[in-house]
Amino acid sequence: MKYKIIPYGRQHIDEQDIAAVVGALTSDFLTQGPKIQEFEKSFADYVGAKYAVAVSNATAGLHLSVAALGTKKHDRVITTPITFAATANCIRYVGGEVWFADIDPNTYLLSYQKTKELIESKPKGYFNGIIPVDFAGLPVDLEQFRKLADEYGLWLIEDACHAPGGYFVDSTGKKQLCGNGNYADLSVFSFHPVKHIACGEGGMITTNNEELYQKLQLLRTHGITKQNMEENHGGWYYEMQELGYNYRLTDVQCALGITQLSKNHEGVKKRNLISQKYQQAFRDIIKYQDLPEGFYNAHHLFVIEVENRLELYEHLRAHNIFAQIHYIPIHKLPYYKKIGYGEADLKSAEAYYKRCISLPMYPTLEHEEQMFVINKVLEHHHG
Repeated sequence: MKYKIIPYGRQHIDEQDIAAVVGALTSDFLTQGPKIQEFEKSFADYVGAKYAVAVSNATAGLHLSVAALGTKKHDRVITTPITFAATANCIRYVGGEVWFADIDPNTYLLSYQKTKELIESKPKGYFNGIIPVDFAGLPVDLEQFRKLADEYGLWLIEDACHAPGGYFVDSTGKKQLCGNGNYADLSVFSFHPVKHIACGEGGMITTNNEELYQKLQLLRTHGITKQNMEENHGGWYYEMQELGYNYRLTDVQCALGITQLSKNHEGVKKRNLISQKYQQAFRDIIKYQDLPEGFYNAHHLFVIEVENRLELYEHLRAHNIFAQIHYIPIHKLPYYKKIGYGEADLKSAEAYYKRCISLPMYPTLEHEEQMFVINKVLEHHHG
């Protein structure tokens, strides 16, 4: 029996979303209107941060983040090889050098230990920042990374694109939501359709640092402002104070983002129920991502590791199940190989990549569809 196509991820647009977009389309503003600030405020409240800045996509968010922190040519920044290329590319956009530390083979997150070893292997002041990733929705222990960053004078950006609604419990017993700004200088989220909150394209940067917040706002719109001007010739007058970018999000997308965000709490709960069913089915049979105690996974993905990954990938496709691979290690991509990263010693990342496959994970995945996926995986596993 074949189901209609079951993808690894899927957006869900309902009547409320459509009405919100129509409302924005028929208002006075299609861009740079009131919906932007409304979305920013709602999002900041949702993650518990002081400030949020809506941007055209998460890649733009990462670029603005490294730029706002003053990252420049030849600065050295550490990140994980198991993430989307944009996490590393943002460092290259400002002329910085990317350094990869290996992943933890059980959580698939940037290894704190390997990052510490890498930093300690160089003189103090050698590195400038760290970008850990809440991979698949599992939060990074930012408390640990913050202590390390402070010890060596590094900034910290949380790539939280997979994790709105995720959290970890810190050493004082406090719940720390992804993006709340208590440990990271800046956090970046994505609103691509396969993510939790779909705006078509879009991103958000959150922070508790007012100076960084103002810098992000300036850089988002060409570096142009009407605030703090040296002179003023009249109502039309503005100043370009820095070389910025056009990384704005539209009111139409923000209107959709507001209604999508309002459903994320329920969406993450459903994702966790789906994850529990996968775990029950695969426990002691197939390896999947660990969940450390006190951590709540927002589950953008559900990743398993298998032998003969290509065979399983094709087997699932033959039954209209479109699993996906997350991700090809960045240091193995042709661009990064060309600039000398291909030989990096990242054994856990490479071993993980040979075996990883992401199964369908989205709130509207029906029980019968999930059982069908599980049966096909086990059928292949038992051969």
